[in-house]
Amino acid sequence: MRQLVLSVLFVVGAAAQTAAQSTVFVVRHAERADAGATASPMMATDPDLSEIGKARAESLAIALKDAGITAIFTTEYKRTQQTAAPLAKALGIQATTVPARDMPALIEKIKAASGNVLVVGHSNTVADVISRLGVTDAVKVGDNDYDNLFVLVRSEKPVLLRLHYK
Repeated sequence: MRQLVLSVLFVVGAAAQTAAQSTVFVVRHAERADAGATASPMMATDPDLSEIGKARAESLAIALKDAGITAIFTTEYKRTQQTAAPLAKALGIQATTVPARDMPALIEKIKAASGNVLVVGHSNTVADVISRLGVTDAVKVGDNDYDNLFVLVRSEKPVLLRLHYK
């Protein structure tokens, strides 16, 4: 955890040196309450987070509390909102909800935001967000991947780091 925090702080510090740059943190929502070894592919459409997912959301808040986050974007689904909630509460920020299917609106909001932002998405949207922000390297997020923390430093040629958090 300490290494993750130091890595994030290094990236944020480097981004802060150039006023035109900002950092976009992109994560998939934490573990769903209906996920597990026996869960069917057609799980509930809007489940809460599991206890493990709630712990992961708290861990995300600890990791990013000093990252200069000024805006948080989630989808309309509880799992993304619950993943962002601990950090939003700690920072006194109201998360902005953008429909999961409206990727152009989300990208527009990210680009218009001043400062660093957190985007909480889904396994099928994280790579699209990163790609639309100018990263050409392919990113894959599997159905069981919940620990990825993508750190994208926006610039003419964006820089992407892939970290993991517990």
